Amino acid sequence: MNTQDIRTLYKYNQWANARILNAASNLTSEMYLASGAYPHGGLRGTLTHILFAEWIWRKRWEGESPTIRLSAEYFPTFESLKMRWASEEADLMRFVEQVDDKRLNSPFQYYSTEGVNYENILWESMVHVVNHGTQHRAEVAAMLTELGHSPGDIDMILFLRKKL
Repeated sequence: MNTQDIRTLYKYNQWANARILNAASNLTSEMYLASGAYPHGGLRGTLTHILFAEWIWRKRWEGESPTIRLSAEYFPTFESLKMRWASEEADLMRFVEQVDDKRLNSPFQYYSTEGVNYENILWESMVHVVNHGTQHRAEVAAMLTELGHSPGDIDMILFLRKKL
């Protein structure tokens, strides 16, 4: 894996997140807060889970191993979630832009929130975060579509076509 590839993946991730968040911004507070049958509940829980994953992995890549999890209760309104997301996205993209090929292909160690020690190659975990986000964005897209606020297609190939 090289930096050009990882940057493309993260620009796609950023684009797809924006499509989801833009569609979600049209929801009522009741829709945002409603529970759901998905693994992380409704929209608030699933969006929080995506944000949490991006945050905790970036922290791990930077040498920290947080022991807390971001909870949906931290974001009582969509605006509070969107503000935190914007801040995290800036930090994440700054990390992505600064990583070099050597570091990308090197191992790093971290602890899970349960205190278990792991070691992975950096690019593997970075690809994991994008893939993880894709799974949960699909769940959010389904919820949004059911509520009449589809984000439209979020396929990577569409991003690549628009980018070219």
